[in-house]
Amino acid sequence: MKLTCSQTELNTHLSLVNRAVPSRPNHPILANVLLAASNDKQQLSLTGFDLSLGIQASFSVDVLDSGELTLPAKLLSDIVARLPEGNVTLESDDDQIVTLTCSSGEYQVRGLAANEYPSLPMMDESEVIYLPVEALSSGLRGTLFASSTDDNKQLLTGVHLKTEQDYLEFAATDGHRLSVVQTTSESEGEETVVATVDFDVTVPGKALRELERMLQMHQSSEAIAVRFDQGQLIIEWDNQRLTSRLLEGQYPPYHKLIPNSFSRQVTVERRLLMGALDRISVLADQKNGIVKLTLDSETNVILLSVDAPDVGSGKESVSAQISGEPLEIAFNVKYLQDGLKAFSTGEIQMQCDTATSPSILTPLGGVKMTYLVMPVQIRS
Repeated sequence: MKLTCSQTELNTHLSLVNRAVPSRPNHPILANVLLAASNDKQQLSLTGFDLSLGIQASFSVDVLDSGELTLPAKLLSDIVARLPEGNVTLESDDDQIVTLTCSSGEYQVRGLAANEYPSLPMMDESEVIYLPVEALSSGLRGTLFASSTDDNKQLLTGVHLKTEQDYLEFAATDGHRLSVVQTTSESEGEETVVATVDFDVTVPGKALRELERMLQMHQSSEAIAVRFDQGQLIIEWDNQRLTSRLLEGQYPPYHKLIPNSFSRQVTVERRLLMGALDRISVLADQKNGIVKLTLDSETNVILLSVDAPDVGSGKESVSAQISGEPLEIAFNVKYLQDGLKAFSTGEIQMQCDTATSPSILTPLGGVKMTYLVMPVQIRS
């Protein structure tokens, strides 16, 4: 194998695929990244794979000799990241030793044969679904934050995805809150539509966080190809590929958790409420992270208050449109902040019934999103 490429491009793509390289691999070769150079395509493909999550990224290079081999991911990345900008030449010999040559010097790294590296999952082309980039990004942005971080609740660490007639639905819950996003199958300015293949799966949050990061790094209008089969997910676009195992089990029937009617309704500017929560959270975090909201329909004001004994107290008031009887209700301040950050509209609506029943927050306009938060019981 012999090729010449940009140090910046090599460093960027190595950083991307290294996120799928395990820190404590069960087999030595899994600590490596697979390099495959194609003379025909004039491309270098990099692959990281921990047997659950796989990331593959390809980019244009000047290939003189095709070839494949694996190199230690961390060592290679540490060397490449420190090389000066400009062209880098990689050349391997029969002993799996790669020589990296740049304007300032030369480095040699010993690798392992590519035939020992596990192959990424492959699937039938007929089962592909094409999704608009914005639809996928919106769904991830609106749900990932609500998934659980508790590995004992393995199924809840993922995001549930399913197709429904003319939209794609994302859902995530950690047992205390639930976020559901419905994105239409057509995106403005794009003719891409969701195919007729139905799916109802739960994808690990780790894989989807990497997907979200990849979409942000490589902005493209190209449709995303998605495949689900035999417990695996494959997503491909723009010379990028991500594979992941799916989580097994029946996801909770979350639609049953969402109330159908409410006795109180609040409409408020998202920016004003976020600012008040941000300021008062400084005190809330000193105690138990709880903020109390007093809803007053006569004054049309939301009073936010925190009382942290031995530390201090704080109050904030935010103007809003409020209907229904007055109510005192408390929440984990971080849960409210997370939901408001995921919204992108100027105004939001909050619906609630009692101080102990679920409350719903929704953005007014934009993507269709429902964010359910369980209140915290207030002790007298």
